[in-house]
Amino acid sequence: MESNRWGRRIRAFRKLKAMKQLDLSKEIGMSTSILGQIERGTRVPTQEQLETIASVLHIKVEELMGKTYI
Repeated sequence: MESNRWGRRIRAFRKLKAMKQLDLSKEIGMSTSILGQIERGTRVPTQEQLETIASVLHIKVEELMGKTYI
């Protein structure tokens, strides 16, 4: 499931950065409930949301997509 993949990767990167869901949601200007829905896979993030999340987590959107380039 596409939405679940996004959610798992966002949650993993958030935890690697030692951020709580509340902290990330405030930083990206999104409600905690919407971020929670994305992380649980019940909501698909928009491209703009992915870009904002990646920026706050100091990663590339491609990393959230699970793509690696050699």
